[in-house]
Amino acid sequence: MRYNFFLIGIITFCFIACGNNKGEPKRMLNASKIQNSKPNIIYILADDLGYGDLSCYGQENFTTPNIDKLAAEGMLFTQHYSGSTVCAPSRSALLTGMHTGHTAIRGNREIKPEGQYPIPDSTYTLAELLKKGGYVTGAFGKWGLGFPGSEGDPTNQGFDVFYGYNCQRLGHHYYPYHVWSNKDSIVLAGNAGHKTEQYGPQLIHEKSIEFLEKNKDTTFFMYVPTIIPHAELVAPDSIMDKYRGKYLPEKEFKGVDEGPKYRQGRYASQKESHAAFAAMIEVMDNHVGEIMAKVKELGIEDNTIIVFTSDNGPHKEGGADPEYFNSNGSLKGFKRDLYEGGIRVPMIAKWPEKIKPGTKNNLISAFWDVFPTFSEVAEMPVPKNLDGISFLPALLNKPENQKQHEYLYWEFHERGGRQAVRKGNWKAVKYNVLKNPNTPMELYDLSKDIGEEHNVASKHPEIVKEMENIFNEARTPSKVFTFNQVSF
Repeated sequence: MRYNFFLIGIITFCFIACGNNKGEPKRMLNASKIQNSKPNIIYILADDLGYGDLSCYGQENFTTPNIDKLAAEGMLFTQHYSGSTVCAPSRSALLTGMHTGHTAIRGNREIKPEGQYPIPDSTYTLAELLKKGGYVTGAFGKWGLGFPGSEGDPTNQGFDVFYGYNCQRLGHHYYPYHVWSNKDSIVLAGNAGHKTEQYGPQLIHEKSIEFLEKNKDTTFFMYVPTIIPHAELVAPDSIMDKYRGKYLPEKEFKGVDEGPKYRQGRYASQKESHAAFAAMIEVMDNHVGEIMAKVKELGIEDNTIIVFTSDNGPHKEGGADPEYFNSNGSLKGFKRDLYEGGIRVPMIAKWPEKIKPGTKNNLISAFWDVFPTFSEVAEMPVPKNLDGISFLPALLNKPENQKQHEYLYWEFHERGGRQAVRKGNWKAVKYNVLKNPNTPMELYDLSKDIGEEHNVASKHPEIVKEMENIFNEARTPSKVFTFNQVSF
């Protein structure tokens, strides 16, 4: 009898310890319990990567084997859109679930000496929702949504851990003088003066791997907004050597290599821009592969969602040459355009036993859909004020349950002001709206004209009128990012 009481006691203790998934006892969870918990989420965001810059999307000048492997093991989206055509508003749309007609940050606006205009404290971010749902949250890379210590600082917007560049302007540089670790500025002595001993993306990547190792027994959200392949064009010599002389004629870029503006936003010179770009893509692809391998090594692969995408179309700065590499495939436009090339981006998602491997999906979706999708994944209530629609049914191969957007909307506050709407196969674009509120609309049928070469507005006045109504109704005024010159 004493043996039976002893056995019952052990069973009771194990039941209590393993059944409590809050607080400190979480460390007692066994492998089977972890597998049945909410899935971990890893969201990797490239910087200015074009729709055609991955070999699984048609790139032929170089390969991306690790990202291709991610696609082979998951789902590749063909009609996914970024939040904006530049960095800060795209990230704001991602983390708030609202498009640029509603989200708090609608443009790039710098705050000197370091950082950008902050997301207001009242903003409810995806990181805050997931943290409330029991996730440990970490961000590793470029922020751009609030200067250090501001209400928009990542550690004030739901992230437990941040390591990387707070400021987009300083994020131009791959050998920075300092990076941020939470609220501490970490001076990189190996990059003092003109030294190039501490490659920023590698330092950040190592911290992301440490985060995985530290939180393998918890439920986590790891946001990885890498600075690759944004200007400047720089990669370690060990990787550059693989590509030197392969992409001739080379393109030389003469930038800022001396003086007070050096490593303060202006790009450094690069004699081999083509080789540097290809090398940077390899660095990024290697990092993705190492994250995938680490997740597998830690035994959490089956309970982890990995998403890879880009914040907008390819840039033409610092020596970048997207025409040479056909970075947009058949799409028109680049970064800062609201044509397809500026906002249509690759997206790949892997979730073992949930997402069918090697599948493609043509769902029309956008960054603001990520918030409600991950809300459902985390079994958290979806906020009611979002513009996004969860694409979880698409991930789970349940198209009959997938809701569709009535339309997608973008506005861009630079270069005279630009607007765009995607509604079904129709795409409407207006440029110079701040200079001329009555600027003519361009209209394209993407089902027949993916390159937006044939403006058919004159042939479809009823569609033009419908699009005009959307332009007028899709936004609310912003006191900070004004668009008031347009007569709405």
